Amino acid sequence: MTVKVTLPDQESTELLARQIVAALPDLPAGWLVLLEGELGSGKSTFARAVLREYGYPGPVPSPTYTLVEPYSLPGFDAYHIDLYRIADGGELEFLGWSDLENGLRLVEWPARVPQLYAGSDLLLTLKYADQGRLAELSAQSERGEELIRNLPGLSTSYRP
Repeated sequence: MTVKVTLPDQESTELLARQIVAALPDLPAGWLVLLEGELGSGKSTFARAVLREYGYPGPVPSPTYTLVEPYSLPGFDAYHIDLYRIADGGELEFLGWSDLENGLRLVEWPARVPQLYAGSDLLLTLKYADQGRLAELSAQSERGEELIRNLPGLSTSYRP
């Protein structure tokens, strides 16, 4: 199942993140959300908005250099992960990947480790479109399909 969403500005990207959080379970531990798109397309903006919606009050830096930014949230942990500098999937264990599996994982540049797609729940692809962006949400699992079906506040910007 795939849904396309027009995102004319940063606020609409943040709104999409809030809508996805509203459709996720209260404790989204174990969810794997992949974030694809060119540099500057809104991947980190989306991840920041997700973390803010869960109540994280502090700074949310891009994990470009740290590779993994952990966040302790009420009842679960979340991880913002950037795989841009990863050469192959074998490097995931050096990042402590198995220790992250019980948290909500928001992964930028997942194409660097293609085997992640098979175990993911949701793929968000962001593309430049006119002055804004086009977001494509693709369910990668049964619970990803349920999430898309349950997205609240579907506006006219959503196009199946």
